Amino acid sequence: MPGLSAELVQQLYRTPPDRFVAARDAAVAEARRAGDPTAARELARLRRPTVAAWLVNLLAIRRPELVADLVQLADALRVAQRELRGPRLRELSAQRRAVVGALVAEVRKLAAAEPDAPPASRLPLAEVEATLNAAFSDVEVAEQVRAGRLLRAASYAGFGEVPRPQLRLVTGDDEERAEERPARRPGPQRGRPEAAPRAAERAEQAERAAHRAARAERARQRRALDRELAKAQADQERAEAELTEATGQERDGTAVLDGLEAELAELERRRAVAEQDLSRAKLARRAAERAVTVARRRAGEVEAAVEALAAEEGTADADGGAAD
Repeated sequence: MPGLSAELVQQLYRTPPDRFVAARDAAVAEARRAGDPTAARELARLRRPTVAAWLVNLLAIRRPELVADLVQLADALRVAQRELRGPRLRELSAQRRAVVGALVAEVRKLAAAEPDAPPASRLPLAEVEATLNAAFSDVEVAEQVRAGRLLRAASYAGFGEVPRPQLRLVTGDDEERAEERPARRPGPQRGRPEAAPRAAERAEQAERAAHRAARAERARQRRALDRELAKAQADQERAEAELTEATGQERDGTAVLDGLEAELAELERRRAVAEQDLSRAKLARRAAERAVTVARRRAGEVEAAVEALAAEEGTADADGGAAD
């Protein structure tokens, strides 16, 4: 085996976690038998993923086009966050929620198709969702998700890119200080008319007016950005509250389902016991019916024999009396 095969690594990482170690050790032994100690060492360094990480890896391996769409959307979302483009940010955030929901549903389908996967009620889908959301904020997580080599679930409770870009509030102080500095006036020049100083003064006034207009425009942009930031933070808080509520509902639903499955298993056991008792009762009833039939027939035979004996005795007594 010339070197570590990417297909072999993918095969290992789409193996359910409870069978990962055995499959990895078998691959290590095979590499050693093939005389490839380098591949054996690299295989031995592979670590078993958690169930949630395995589900994300399964999604990346089975449906790489969906994960590629997620990574592309994550890049666009980080660009919009850095540039503080409010409308675009809200649009991409809505797309993110839709994409993550669709991917979680796809993970559920892929797990259902795996013969050794945990039951649907025990799938850590909340951790899968948290990992996919983290991929939107953390480039390293996104790369691990795309490679299908995730070892454990990831989470990110913040908003935007990690780390957040350092924002600097632009003010007009610098421009105001610039205005306070005395402007350079052109000295008297020979051959120039007296209107030259007035033209320079008008140019200076125009420059100051341009500075004031630029400062007003920056203030307007700052107010607009403040509004967009407040809206984005409100959207973030609402989304986090929805995530917390949905996670709690999923946890409660899982607990209810587990309880119902336990009750159903108990009812199935009691039903099996009742069916066995009923079967034994039916057999006993049939045996009793046969015994009653035999007893009735025997009683009839004995009764007939008694009547016959009584008749014989009556005949004998009659004959004896006549003889006397």
